[in-house]
Amino acid sequence: MRGAVAAGHPLTAEAGAAMLRAGGNAVDAAVAAMLTSCVTEPLLTGLGAAGYMMIAPAGRPPVLLDFSAEAPGRGRTGQRAPLTPVVLRFGDVDQEFQVGPSSVAAYGLPAGAALAATYGRAPLEDLVATAATHAREGHLVNRYQAYVTSLLLPLARSIGLNALVEGELLVRHDVADALDRLGREGAEPFYTGDIAAAIVDEIGTRGGDLTHADLRAYEVVRRKPLHVRHRGRDIHTNPPPAMGGALLTQMLEALPDNPSQQDLVRALATPKRPLNRLGSTTHISVLDADGTACSVTTTSGAGSGISVAGVHLNNMMGEEDLSPDGFFSHLPGDRLPSMMAPTVVTKDGGAELVLGSAGSSRISGAILQVLVNVLDRGMAAQDAVDAPRMHLSGDHLHVEPGIKPENELPVTFFRAPNMFFGGCQLVEMTGSGLLRGGADHRRDGAVVVV
Repeated sequence: MRGAVAAGHPLTAEAGAAMLRAGGNAVDAAVAAMLTSCVTEPLLTGLGAAGYMMIAPAGRPPVLLDFSAEAPGRGRTGQRAPLTPVVLRFGDVDQEFQVGPSSVAAYGLPAGAALAATYGRAPLEDLVATAATHAREGHLVNRYQAYVTSLLLPLARSIGLNALVEGELLVRHDVADALDRLGREGAEPFYTGDIAAAIVDEIGTRGGDLTHADLRAYEVVRRKPLHVRHRGRDIHTNPPPAMGGALLTQMLEALPDNPSQQDLVRALATPKRPLNRLGSTTHISVLDADGTACSVTTTSGAGSGISVAGVHLNNMMGEEDLSPDGFFSHLPGDRLPSMMAPTVVTKDGGAELVLGSAGSSRISGAILQVLVNVLDRGMAAQDAVDAPRMHLSGDHLHVEPGIKPENELPVTFFRAPNMFFGGCQLVEMTGSGLLRGGADHRRDGAVVVV
């Protein structure tokens, strides 16, 4: 076996698997998959998105690449345009999102992809090839992406998506061209070149804050991961200023071995504040046969509804939960908070589990429960991901079928597994050396073992 990839779309996972077949390592596979997700999961991520990548090279300490969103506004002049409210309907609930030019933060995905590629074996041009092909030749919209599009229909139309329902062919020539530029020239066109200029001119003309100075100053930050021990393993996750990894480590530290349901509920009650209600994120996990692990989570928020030169721009400045002190309270250059928590678990120095999740405020809880399922309950990867989950919001417990609450908290019972509980993608190296994965069918995830 060469490795395994778990991702939020079958074509995303297959793009990573193709790199493994071609002799690439886990980082090559993760970058190729991440770039393909910009095409196959267009309302969740894109070249105007942000994220975090955990890289754990075989036999060496892991490193976290922070390519998250930064608050814009360096050297801005003129009056800021107001945020544009968009009301979207989720089942029986209406939620308001703030979009438009003033919602756009400095993006990190092109810079993150370019730096991450230096940890792999393949040139960046090879890593973008599959993504560019899917964008130029088109791919069929699947069930989950059609559902996401139906939720975000006003924003999908505003960025020119030409396929809106399951089975339609989605073609994005502008995205293909942008990916080709990334492959040939690296991140420079997106931060100091003509693509950056087009984006800044569009946003500035419309009253947004993003400036040339913001993009010129943007850098990916290498960080030392947070570390916690559980069941004889070393768990490495996303450090501050992100919040998700810190919350996950607090939860793990609160757990005894072989935790009961009550123990899990107490851990889920770790103080936190909700983020990004929709949970428009996607995650990729890769582990290669040499033992290198890579875990990456990215997001566009709900999206700003603006696409320039193939770059679908985020709406991070319009996400109310990312600005708890009020909109535009961050200083230019501040990294925005996040619950994303790409995670790698090692045992005796070797990678055993690679995982992470979509799902906003449900991310850390989803990862926690999958970890407990594998490490404490001995479940195989797919069983651990499929097992019913719960989420504690304030003093209200939400549960999937199969969980009978053992407490007196108010409970919402879901009738079926639901995307509300995250989208956890897991790859595992068993004690016998077998590679296997768990794909979260709550969000139409897929696993490919090569």
